[in-house]
Amino acid sequence: MGPPSAASTPLLHGEFGSYPDRGRRVALTLTLKALHIQQLGPKPEARPRGGLVPLTVVSGCCTLQNRSPSDSAAYFCIYTYPEGRRGGRRRTARTFQVDGAATFEENRAEAQRWATALKCLLRGVPLPGDGEITPDLLPRRPRLLLLVNPFGGRGLAWQQCVNHVLPMISEAGLSFNLIRTERQNHARELVQGLQLREWDGIVTVSGDGLLYEVLNGLLDRPDWKEAMKMPVGILPCGSGNALAGALNQFGGFQPAMGIDLLLNCTLLLCRGVSRPLDVLSVTLASGARCFSFLAVAWGFVSDVDIQSERFRALGNARFTLGTMLGLAALHTYPGRLSYLPVEGDSTLPNPAHSLPRAKSELTLAPAPAPPGAHSPLHRSVSDLPLPLTQPALVSPGSPEPLPELTPNGRGPELAGDWGGAGDAPLSPDPLLSSPPCSPKAVPHSPITEVLPEMAAPAEPPPPSPGTPVGCAQGPPDDLLPPLGSPLPPGWVTLEEDFVLVLAMSPSHLSADLVAAPHARFDDGVVHLCWVRAGVSRAALLRLFLAMERGAQFGLRCPHLGYAAARAFRLEPLTPRGLLTVDGEQVEYGPLQAQMHPSLATLLSGPPGDPSPSPY
Repeated sequence: MGPPSAASTPLLHGEFGSYPDRGRRVALTLTLKALHIQQLGPKPEARPRGGLVPLTVVSGCCTLQNRSPSDSAAYFCIYTYPEGRRGGRRRTARTFQVDGAATFEENRAEAQRWATALKCLLRGVPLPGDGEITPDLLPRRPRLLLLVNPFGGRGLAWQQCVNHVLPMISEAGLSFNLIRTERQNHARELVQGLQLREWDGIVTVSGDGLLYEVLNGLLDRPDWKEAMKMPVGILPCGSGNALAGALNQFGGFQPAMGIDLLLNCTLLLCRGVSRPLDVLSVTLASGARCFSFLAVAWGFVSDVDIQSERFRALGNARFTLGTMLGLAALHTYPGRLSYLPVEGDSTLPNPAHSLPRAKSELTLAPAPAPPGAHSPLHRSVSDLPLPLTQPALVSPGSPEPLPELTPNGRGPELAGDWGGAGDAPLSPDPLLSSPPCSPKAVPHSPITEVLPEMAAPAEPPPPSPGTPVGCAQGPPDDLLPPLGSPLPPGWVTLEEDFVLVLAMSPSHLSADLVAAPHARFDDGVVHLCWVRAGVSRAALLRLFLAMERGAQFGLRCPHLGYAAARAFRLEPLTPRGLLTVDGEQVEYGPLQAQMHPSLATLLSGPPGDPSPSPY
């Protein structure tokens, strides 16, 4: 048998008590990939029971102390979200009692050592080979700006954020400010006036549309080159959730939807790992330019996307219904597709291995809507009142003063999670980092925003067709001649009747549709897929069903085409139709686009070959 791999080499090992189970002892072994828990007592066993906690399901950890001054033990707690036997994640908090020394100070130092080592592994911070593990290894608390669209998905995005996202990122030790967007392009305007130095990342809590606004807002800044270094992330609370589906697959999780997908992506966000993200520059017929991180669609896909807006209350099921209606009235679209192929590209990707079928979206009970009060646009913190049992809108260490979060202005009682009958409640160790939602005063550092106050709309505005706000900034499209001019040599042109044309950047078209299974976030390629006229409704349906597993190219459908390109031009030859960029309807007419490799930075989480943590 060969030597153990680096991933299984023990980094820390110790014996502790299991709180609040007095008398039960456990042996803990920490490796690069997991925490091994072995039950030792109270009665000796020939084969001690054990458990394995992969770090992929750990959101964070904290240190605690007993409020009773007579207890010399210290404590550390880890927060995990393991999958149940029937699927779905459920929060579990495991607290361990450090009592191997005679004094509290010595036990606290050991608890601090374990908590620091866990946080370093979660954040990708290297541990010293032979040095002492102290909190000095950790950088300052990362600061995230969370933008939530309360109309996302079925209108449950706000409540899902409060119930699931905020507790997890607080457990991870991330500070945050939360803003509820109030209208179309609100997020775009906010990031255009943002003081970038105040933040370590911008995360949207919605569907793909809100991140589209953020990226286009960053690219429309005069300092767009510096602004695009800002890591951006997405937490899926929308209908399509395509980028989240790609992140979920990249993170090594099984296909998921609904709350499962949200929890998976939040776990990845808590790790703080980033990687480059390609961005597609799209020039429309009017000359306006916008930027895409997802897909440009024409034909069947864009028809379903826009025409299913009326079924938005159904959540992701709106696309299923829209697909059935689109199949019933299948149209063809004459057009011309030209592209600059990638050197050495094959005409068809290798058929991907079949992915497991996505889980059904969980049914969520509608939560009571927040009161009608709104957050002024010039404020960086929402002042919407929440039930006192809910997490705060601002976390400890955020760049805004902390409002009163709990009754009497105190931090939450921790006994509900970690205490037992007859035990003195545990409280945060005052000399260590605070646990989730513990109030702490911080200096004021507002977002620069001078827009007038505006009341939040009573209902989401309908999608407005036409030209989106164009970007005057951003990188030049050096591969593209002016729209309408002849194309240079080396381009390939197809002129025929199409059922659909897709230009994909990442792998997923929605959370459960893998349109380009071999695509990567930073491969520098736009993946062109098209379906020619003549395909039967049954064959088209088979293609979309196979797309749930990324296996559509394995069907060898003669009407399905593919090309990897660096740039493309699409010229509809029919006077009417729908074009979408990242699910947003744009003006109808000829357009062209060029891929700009690694222009943005995406909070993706491990695995892969990530860049150093932005946190």
